[in-house]
Amino acid sequence: MSILSRYVMRELLQVFLVALAALTLFMLVVGLVKEAQQQGLGMMQIAALVPYVLPEAMRFAVPGTMLFAVASVFGRMSASNEITALKAAGITPMATIWPAIGLAVAVSLVSVWLNDVAVSWGRDGVRKVIVGSVEEIIYGRLRQQRSYSTSKLSINVKGVEGKKLIRPTLSFQPGGSAAPVTVSAAEAVMRADAASGSLTITCRNGTLHVGDVKAVFPDTIERVVPLDVVSRKETVSTSPSEIAMADFPKARAEQIARIGQIRQIAAAKTALGIFSGRMEQTVPAAVEGERQEARHANSRLNRIIMEPWRRWANGFSCLCFVLVGAPMAIRMRNADFLTSFFLCFLPILIVYYPVFMLGVSRVKAGALPAPAVWMGNVLIMLWGLWLLRRVIKDR
Repeated sequence: MSILSRYVMRELLQVFLVALAALTLFMLVVGLVKEAQQQGLGMMQIAALVPYVLPEAMRFAVPGTMLFAVASVFGRMSASNEITALKAAGITPMATIWPAIGLAVAVSLVSVWLNDVAVSWGRDGVRKVIVGSVEEIIYGRLRQQRSYSTSKLSINVKGVEGKKLIRPTLSFQPGGSAAPVTVSAAEAVMRADAASGSLTITCRNGTLHVGDVKAVFPDTIERVVPLDVVSRKETVSTSPSEIAMADFPKARAEQIARIGQIRQIAAAKTALGIFSGRMEQTVPAAVEGERQEARHANSRLNRIIMEPWRRWANGFSCLCFVLVGAPMAIRMRNADFLTSFFLCFLPILIVYYPVFMLGVSRVKAGALPAPAVWMGNVLIMLWGLWLLRRVIKDR
């Protein structure tokens, strides 16, 4: 590596690492505060969340930090006439840009890995910490607000003494056609068992309402509830956005098989109607449920196919930003790093992100093939190459 390349690389790394540490710390704090407010977490739970939230914070911080580094370094070099001096010595500006491109490629690969880790390992870890701490979370919320609720459970108390709930009222919503259950007691105690994934609520001296039926119990009763019911985080997520990269081929094959099964069931129902002479079972309305299920299954398949392309496109936005940011900073010749950054980021904000989001939405809808999520990247790359050509030609 030449002296010039080492100089540019050193300047870029200094700015990049310092800015990355600062922005990651800021986003980490924001993420932890958000989870703490939503879940009612204590200090121990917040500390346990740090390694799982860190990849999520870094995957958002890395592209912007990469752009900030090239904008500030090349803006300063151009403003101090270092680029002009290189041209006067017969050295092309690309000699300074190549190290930035090489660093951007390496950072892009790391960013792809961060995108995968953040949405698979990171989010799953956050979910496990919250579900595993659900007993402490509920007690903490009840002490502060005297109430705690999820979509299937709500608890209201008059007070909390240690582990004892004073005059609690618990409402359970089983879902489906099952009747809601309400328990009012003089006192109750909760005990979570992470191994079995359940929360046992022991109530004493109260009444039990199941629909319109009422019963009085002077002694104790126990209600065992799955942890995912009492937690505000599901224990398992089926979203394609949280599948690990290595599991996409298996997920795609399973989804295709599922679609095939739905179609076979619809065809079998129609065939049975024909053979039995029940013509009302052969009309499209008779298999409307299967048709709706097939549409949902196809939509999920589109998202499974799209997700790896989206993660690679997200990761390589670092390279795209460098291809635009470096020549723009050279042409603007502004030593103020904040001005250089915002002038470089503004067109990216206006062009790249809307095109990227449009590509994602159209691919999810099945209107475009999965590689269309790269439209924003390709557009920014072409723009960057045009800017590089102008920089090289300028005398």
